[in-house]
Amino acid sequence: MATAPYASSLFLASSPISTAPRASAGSFPPSAQPFSMRLRPRPSPAVAAAVQAEHQPAVAATPKPPALPFRVGHGFDLHRLEPNLPLIIGGIDIPHDRGCEAHSDGDVLLHCVVDAILGALGLPDIGQIFPDSDPRWKGADSSVFMREAVKLMHEAGYELGNLDATLILQKPKISPFKETIRLNLCNLLGADPSVVNLKAKTHEKVDSLGENRSIAAHTVVLLMRK
Repeated sequence: MATAPYASSLFLASSPISTAPRASAGSFPPSAQPFSMRLRPRPSPAVAAAVQAEHQPAVAATPKPPALPFRVGHGFDLHRLEPNLPLIIGGIDIPHDRGCEAHSDGDVLLHCVVDAILGALGLPDIGQIFPDSDPRWKGADSSVFMREAVKLMHEAGYELGNLDATLILQKPKISPFKETIRLNLCNLLGADPSVVNLKAKTHEKVDSLGENRSIAAHTVVLLMRK
C-alpha cells in the first residue's frame, strides 16, 4: 500500500503546477550488481543469494503494510521568520511584518498537516516528495502539497477521521484569523469542520519562537479505513 500510492504521486514531476489565487485573511471563499568488489573466490549459491538480498533497495524489501482499520500520523514543522516576507498560515495571508523563509511559500501549518498524513500512510516526508532542491517548488503554493497528500490518502483506501493541529508563535495574535484558517484547512482536506481542530499557543517569550524569530506547528491525524 505504501509503494503504489507514492509512485502515483510522481505525476507531479512532469506536469506544470497551476494554483488558484490564495485567499487573504479578509476574503475567505464560502495527493547487474548493487556494488563492486575486488576479485574473490566464487561464493556458494546460498551466500550469493543472501548478499544480493541484503543490497536490494529498501522499498523492495519492505513488506506491504496490513490494511489496518485506522492509522495515526504526527507532523511537525518550523520556519525562521524574516522581515519583508509574506506570512502564510493554512493558506491565508496573515498581516505581519515578518514571514517564513522557505523554498516554497513557507506555510508551516500546511507543511505540518501534509507530513502527518504522509506519516500515517507510512510514506516519505514532504521534503523527500517535494525536495527544496527542485526549482519547480520555488515559491509554490502549499495547497499543491496538500492536494497530493489527500489524493494519496484516498488512493490508499483511507479518509480523515479527525485532525488536531497546534500553531506555536509569539506574534501576531492568531485568534482573529483562526476560524478562517480552520475553514480553509477543511476545504483543502475535503473534511467536515467538526473533525478539524486548530489551536494556537505562544512560547512565553522563550527561545526563537518566543522571540518572534520562528514559527512552528504540530499536527496529529487519525485516518480511518473506508
